[in-house]
Amino acid sequence: MSPHARRILTIVVGIVVAAGLIAVWVIRGPDPMAFAGGPRVELKDYKDANPTGVPKALAQASAVERGEYLAKAADCMVCHTMQGGKEYAGGLGFKLPFGTLYSTNITPDKETGIGNYSDQDFLNAVQRGVRHDGARLYPAMPYTSYTYISDADALAIKAYLFSLAPVRATPPANTLSFPFNQRWAMMFWSEIFNPDTRYEPDTSKSPEWNRGAYLAEALAHCGECHTPRNLAFALNNRKKFAGAITAGWRAFNISSDKATGVGGWRDDDLISYLSIGHAAGHGTASGPMGEAVDHSFSQMAPEDIRAIVTYLRSVPPTTSSDLPATLAPPASASHKDGLQEARGKMVFQGACVSCHSWSGESAISPMATLTGAWAVNDPGATNVAQIVISGTKRHTPDGALSMPAFGDAYSDDEIAAVANYVTARFGSKGSRLTAQDVAELRKQTAE
Repeated sequence: MSPHARRILTIVVGIVVAAGLIAVWVIRGPDPMAFAGGPRVELKDYKDANPTGVPKALAQASAVERGEYLAKAADCMVCHTMQGGKEYAGGLGFKLPFGTLYSTNITPDKETGIGNYSDQDFLNAVQRGVRHDGARLYPAMPYTSYTYISDADALAIKAYLFSLAPVRATPPANTLSFPFNQRWAMMFWSEIFNPDTRYEPDTSKSPEWNRGAYLAEALAHCGECHTPRNLAFALNNRKKFAGAITAGWRAFNISSDKATGVGGWRDDDLISYLSIGHAAGHGTASGPMGEAVDHSFSQMAPEDIRAIVTYLRSVPPTTSSDLPATLAPPASASHKDGLQEARGKMVFQGACVSCHSWSGESAISPMATLTGAWAVNDPGATNVAQIVISGTKRHTPDGALSMPAFGDAYSDDEIAAVANYVTARFGSKGSRLTAQDVAELRKQTAE
């Protein structure tokens, strides 16, 4: 090859490599806390209060007790427990566009659980997505968020899990289609999208902000549901907390946008919503968020909830263009006013009005009030349909009102009709769901 040809080849290779690096940079995007912009230091070099660990009340507690708090903050039990199954024994199915993925047994059973995991094995799984046998985990296990958990906190969670009774249980085999069933390929995905780094405090921010960032980004992994994903199914932090569809439910915008996020909420509203799953004028948590409140946020110390709120306030606003800037007021108390769509009204009258009333303001429980809820103001009606299908099973606070599931009682066509009626009567713009849309929503929920 002539010197001239070699120079041309070198230039071409350089352009291809540069283009590839640029493409990776564009797809990967910023890390979840890049928006803060301040200098970050390793935890050992941080001079203020340690943002990791447990609240002061548990500072002298045993590793198992600390691990129990941290495991609840990380919401481990919900994903690793199938309906009717034993806690942490796995088997919960996550329905994806390319098959179903089942959660694993994380009890200390030595044959079917994690009983043979060393400390390093556990850290590798939680922070790097690598199993005891070297196989790669899928990011349904949110290790790209858990990677920010400190080693000490991860090992405290391990101590708690190992204190549980071992359960012999093997989850069903995953049904992922090719090429998604090739676990080895996850090493390349992880190389791009998992930073494999522990939380580094931002020295320009307050200790409370850093605690909130650690809780929201590492343990509670809020972005896994509330941040849209890119073409590679990784979090798109350029639209941080802008909302996304996850497991067949809509996780709404929790950025500081005042109209379509939580920027217009009072601190007390946010604290109430996270603590008990309800805020007056803003609705009640259902679906995955309801589970997160019942089993995770409601178990956190008040100072940790306040820290999360402080952090949420700082997330740059992103507008959800499909949501109304103004929420609908209460509807008329008379059923004769407003939309008169016969089929949807018939279902609502037969199954819903006794709790929700014609105005949408419940006389039975504030948790059944529809006015102000994003679900009924979402013209996509995703969560309205899912609540009708699956109901709500709330445990927080004591005596919380739950809603029965009507998925078996009504057809897809009837559920679409009542969802369209509810969003038109109680929201800013009616939805146009079809029976086929409802059938698809049924398929997306976890088993």
